[in-house]
Parts: sequence; structure tokens; C-alpha cells
Amino acid sequence: MKIKYLTLLLLLSTFIVQAQKKIKWPDHKKAVIVLTYDDALDSQLNTAVPQLDSAGLKATFFLTGDINRVTIPKWRALSKRGFELGNHTIYHPCASSDDNPVASENYTLGAIVREVEIMNNYLFAIDGKPTHTFAYPCTETTVDKGKDYSDSLRKYGLVKYARIGGDVDDGVITDFKHLNLMKIPSYGLEDNTPGEKLIDFVKRVEKSGGMGIFMIHGVGGDYITTSTQAHRELVNYLKKNKKDLWITTFQKAMDYAVAASKAD
Repeated sequence: MKIKYLTLLLLLSTFIVQAQKKIKWPDHKKAVIVLTYDDALDSQLNTAVPQLDSAGLKATFFLTGDINRVTIPKWRALSKRGFELGNHTIYHPCASSDDNPVASENYTLGAIVREVEIMNNYLFAIDGKPTHTFAYPCTETTVDKGKDYSDSLRKYGLVKYARIGGDVDDGVITDFKHLNLMKIPSYGLEDNTPGEKLIDFVKRVEKSGGMGIFMIHGVGGDYITTSTQAHRELVNYLKKNKKDLWITTFQKAMDYAVAASKAD
């Protein structure tokens, strides 16, 4: 009986170790940071991109139908330089409010799936990429008064990975074996989040050995704004610590993490 008990403890401890086993990131990096920006905002092109360029960092921009003949060439140029363009729908439907005039309650599952598909075609016309990732407008995964459309995205293979929102605790990802690829959490920044708090999140991710995804909107302008200074502090910290941190796009990070978790 004692031997069986010890065997059970050994098996349990082995299972725990395997469950907590950290992914080995490329080039002996300790963790991964992914910078994502929503809504195709002018402040991202005018402020965020130059800061990223100065530090040699790449990021993911989730675009909506607000792109136009002035900005499309700029987004196309970014794609050619290694930045990722992702799908954020055409009309950005959200639960009814003054800030989001297109109401998601009026969408059927078929309508939202079709909109995501059409936006994929727009993105293909811009970047020529066969697959794209997705971010839910307003971080909401439902339409038509509460119907979840994440499984529809999975069923029809419209997007490779989908990002939701979350707070600073949700944004640290370490368990990739059980991660829902259609509901990948991120750290959604609020108005005027200080640079110190952004850097603290990076440090938490590095300590965990996992992945941290930022969800950013305006940078030095527009709305849900991260100040130019706070964004610069974050970018400078990432540049300074590139030896230990892999700063990459959403799809590249997830492709690697999924493959590595299956190999374990």
C-alpha cells in the first residue's frame, strides 16, 4: 500500500512538472512580448511606428475599414518591413453605446462571419498574406444578444488566432497547451497608463518565462491614449532588454508557441 502511495505521488509530481514546463524561446530568450495596436489610428502611424522603428521593434496592427487611400500605402509599406496587419472587422461592431454607433446586437452570426471574411480579403489586397489574425472589437466575442462567434471563426478557418482583452493579470500567458486560440488574452491599456506600469508588466512576463500581449489604442493622440512619453519608455526598455526578450508579432509568437507546446 505504501509503495502504491509513493508511486502515485511520483506520478503526480511528474505531471505537475510537465504542466509547468516552460517553453524554450528562440535564441535563449527568457520571454516574449507582443505589441498590438487596434483600430488603424493615425497616432499609431505618426507616433508609435517611428518609435518602434527607432528601436528596431516589430508589432501587430489590427485594422478596420477606416483605412483609406491615404493610409493604405502606409500600412502596405509597414507589412513589407515585417510588421503584421491583422483583422479587426470592417465596421467595429460593439454593444450599443454612443462611442460605437454600429451595434453588434443587430448582427447575426452569419453577418459577423461574413464581415470578417471580407476584411480578410481587404487585408490580402494590402499585404498579400494568405492568413491573418483577429482582434474582437471592444474585446467582445458575442453578437445578436449574446451569441458567441469565436467557434464560428474556428469552424470556418477565417483567422489563425484571435485576441481578446483583459487586465494586467490576464495578459501573462504561460499555459499554451490549454490556451483557447480563439480567445487569447492580452493586457488592455487604459487612458494614460504610465510607462512605469507598462514596464512592470514586461518584468512580470519575463519572470514568468511566458508571453505578454499588450493591447494599445491611441499613442499621443486619438482615444484610450497612451502618452507619447509612456510609449517611448516602454519601447526604450524593450530595446535595452532585447537580449532577454523576444519582441515579435502576434502570429509569429503564437506560431512558435503552438508548435513548441505540441512538441513537449
